[in-house]
Amino acid sequence: MPYPQNLSTAKEVESVVKQHGATPATIAILNGVPCIGLTEEELEFLAQCGSAAAKTSRRDIAQVISRGVTGATTVSATMFFAAKAGIHVFVTGGIGGVHRLGESTLDISSDLTELGRTPVVVVCAGVKSILDIPRTLEYLETQGVTVVSYGTEEFPAFFTSKSGCKAPCRVDSPEQCAAIAESNLKLELQSGILIAVPIPDQHSAAAEHVETAIQTALQEMREKNVQGNAVTPFLLKRVNELTGGDSLASNIELIKNNARVGAQISVALQEKMR
Repeated sequence: MPYPQNLSTAKEVESVVKQHGATPATIAILNGVPCIGLTEEELEFLAQCGSAAAKTSRRDIAQVISRGVTGATTVSATMFFAAKAGIHVFVTGGIGGVHRLGESTLDISSDLTELGRTPVVVVCAGVKSILDIPRTLEYLETQGVTVVSYGTEEFPAFFTSKSGCKAPCRVDSPEQCAAIAESNLKLELQSGILIAVPIPDQHSAAAEHVETAIQTALQEMREKNVQGNAVTPFLLKRVNELTGGDSLASNIELIKNNARVGAQISVALQEKMR
């Protein structure tokens, strides 16, 4: 997300979390130091770094810290630090997954394996629609990850609430989510829980419009030979450009909606664990 939208969104998300009774703790690596909860100055610093901050997944944590640089943590790295700090609920936009043509490239996000081994509830808007959603759900099943859709039978697809994939499980309240999380912790399953919250209808980008943009961006990605951890930022940037900013606006709104639901789940879980 570009500056200054990234900063304003981060502040709004923290405000939403507070409004619903939870404590926000934005996670990042700043100058080689893992930080759980950022001051306003630190948040500003991270936002201004933008793409200059190292994209940091679990595999990158040690080298980013050893070099003393700043890292923007992906879902996998953020889950790792959240678990270390005793944080049970983590809110994000969407998770990574199996990339389209992943059966040939084996390009599979470490977010999925982290969900299989780290007991944190991840609240998101589903799998980014630039990815192969059916294969992603299959991989999550292989990893033993509890996948839940919030208030819908269908697994959401980030920019749109419709993916064409049925969710393995449905819940309709923060309390139901908290009950699943409590059971997961008591059983010591040591795996994460994915809560997929559909973007509100009024903020959903038209699926056909976004899908056309995705196909164009994928073709450009292949022509430019974009690979590795540059793939997702490239695709999201191009989809935003091709949709005239509609996808970025939707992205911001879905993150705030996820923050609301995540905060409610956190409060409900804390009540159960007292």
